[in-house]
Amino acid sequence: MRKGLIWLICGLIMGVNTAMANDKLNQNNNMIVRISEIEVYPQYLTEYLEFAQEVATQSVAKEPGVVAIYPMMQIRNNNLIRILEIYRNNEAYQQHIASAHFQKYKQGTIQMVKSLDLVDMYQIAPTTFDLIFKKSSDMTRTPQGKLN
Repeated sequence: MRKGLIWLICGLIMGVNTAMANDKLNQNNNMIVRISEIEVYPQYLTEYLEFAQEVATQSVAKEPGVVAIYPMMQIRNNNLIRILEIYRNNEAYQQHIASAHFQKYKQGTIQMVKSLDLVDMYQIAPTTFDLIFKKSSDMTRTPQGKLN
């Protein structure tokens, strides 16, 4: 009897967690939001950064379904790269990974990468999404790349 009650409670908790996860997925509005956690071998860092910048620039410029590819490097450990990736939907993601510029990046950096973890994320505050991108479009850069 007691085991049955424990299993019932576990089942209810799992059902609530699944429902909460589905609600969070709906908050993404079918977008894929991901953080790629990458560790690069130190001897390849400069070359890797060139590949990362090129694929980010080309992806955002050429692919309407790519909302953001934003590579970043940790200050305290330059070999740790994080890339914020946002795609309008799964179709946009599939088109991205099939693109020539992504394939060039993937094939060109495969030996440079010590580890890779693709971490899918849920939005916590989806109402700020439009505001973030509006603010970023309002910012201007100097010819040296600094923000005004």
